[in-house]
Amino acid sequence: MSGRSNGPPPSPERGTAYMTERAAADAPQPGADEVSLWTDRYFLKTKETIERFGDKTVTYAVFMRRPVIFTPNLMVAWLERLAGERGVVFDIELNYEEGQWVGAGEPLLYITGSFYHLVDLETLYLQKLGACCVAAYNAYTMCVDLPHVAFLAMDARHCAGTEMAEMMAYAASVGSRAARAKADAKGFIGSANDATAHYFGQARGLGTMPHALIGYAGSTLAAAEMFVEVFPGQDLTVLVDYFGAEITDSLAVCRRFPELAAAGRLGVRLDTHGGRFVEGLDPQASYAVLERHAPLAVRRYRDDAELRYLTGTGVSAAAIFHLREKLDEAGFKAVKLVVSSGFNVRKCKVMAGVGAPMDAIGTGSYLPDNWPETNATADIVAYDGVPTVKVGREFLLKKE
Repeated sequence: MSGRSNGPPPSPERGTAYMTERAAADAPQPGADEVSLWTDRYFLKTKETIERFGDKTVTYAVFMRRPVIFTPNLMVAWLERLAGERGVVFDIELNYEEGQWVGAGEPLLYITGSFYHLVDLETLYLQKLGACCVAAYNAYTMCVDLPHVAFLAMDARHCAGTEMAEMMAYAASVGSRAARAKADAKGFIGSANDATAHYFGQARGLGTMPHALIGYAGSTLAAAEMFVEVFPGQDLTVLVDYFGAEITDSLAVCRRFPELAAAGRLGVRLDTHGGRFVEGLDPQASYAVLERHAPLAVRRYRDDAELRYLTGTGVSAAAIFHLREKLDEAGFKAVKLVVSSGFNVRKCKVMAGVGAPMDAIGTGSYLPDNWPETNATADIVAYDGVPTVKVGREFLLKKE
């Protein structure tokens, strides 16, 4: 293999035995004995034809139709595994380092090897590349736009199974590292579950409580007290929107735990849904908040989505300024403000434009929302070393 970049090193505190177990659990699927069940049928028919008429050495060029952040490691790991199981060697030439920006139509990599052993793998290795590259691009963009904000990958519940969840966590980590290199961004500091925490150098997933615990406890303050009792010594981040009393409940928790608040070890998480305004706000009050903190925000041209992000229901810029204002007025300036609910590329850009005072964002919205854009394509560009490609794809040929 050539040009392969390794991912981030695992957290050293987990130990060698744990890492071996984790690596085995993370082995890319499917195995060689399952490929025929999952690949496109015409590739299997082509494989039978090659077996009858003779093998050739081929080179595939892989590309995407939109700009991406190159995120190849899961795909490469799977191809390496399959080559080993089949007793062959694939020469994989990466044209970019992991984490690099790649323009639309640029060949991402070339794969050379036995046509017989490669033809039935195309469906599956493309699945492991395209969505990762787009998700990494989205994560990168969000982190660069908000370099002083920490991100938490909370995408798992929105993924179509555990394989996608791993792909998306890997993508977030690649995009995040690229943003750190580009803009010294804080980037993604962790994920919400243990299985993918290692991509962010963590031993465990991050997070404190869901809305379900608030409902179980009967009050936001009671849930906070339960958490502190069960997990003494840990930092506390409390969801404050369950009862529609974001300001009241935030201040109640801060007053109950003044030491944590003063030490910066207490956070409040704003996750208000789009069906109502945060406590104390309405359209007029939202405009007034922005007038105090970002007076030019609504005086430029805005479409409906941008206006909603600024002054609408849910977690708007006005809501974030409003909660920060109330915490500061009460003397809780060190309390962290964590936000979530629909923080995608566009929403993050709007928040960055007005300087919304966020310490951290929990997001699964870096996942690609236009799925056809994640389609990666592979075309053969050489048979037995002779350059050959279908008409219109000459741009994929290797440049001498």
